[in-house]
Amino acid sequence: QVQLVQSGGGSVQAGGSLRLSCAASKNIGPRHSMAWFRQAPGEERVGVAGIYTGGGAKYYADSVKGRFTIQHNNKNNTYYLQMNELKPEDTALYYCAASQLRPWETILQPTGWSNWGQGTQVTVSS
Repeated sequence: QVQLVQSGGGSVQAGGSLRLSCAASKNIGPRHSMAWFRQAPGEERVGVAGIYTGGGAKYYADSVKGRFTIQHNNKNNTYYLQMNELKPEDTALYYCAASQLRPWETILQPTGWSNWGQGTQVTVSS
């Protein structure tokens, strides 16, 4: 069982940038999926960005395309979510998640993930 430890986040004004980190306790391996999700108060958890750990395509929710980038560093088993041009509507609790390889159609769905980070708050003020 891999543990995911998140860091980063915080408060920023609209238009600013933040980077979230998700450190895995061990090498997840190439045949896995990894994604970022967020949950605003009173709302459901939604997918933001996803990636296959073996490389290849990256997937983004329409609401963050062109502003957020999912990245990974295989040397230190850490995944990142670079968030630029932040908007107040990006305010939420952000989670990283990892699982066995899953179809690309489901990579932004919040169900069926075997490992979750503890969550980190992002607050964007106008």
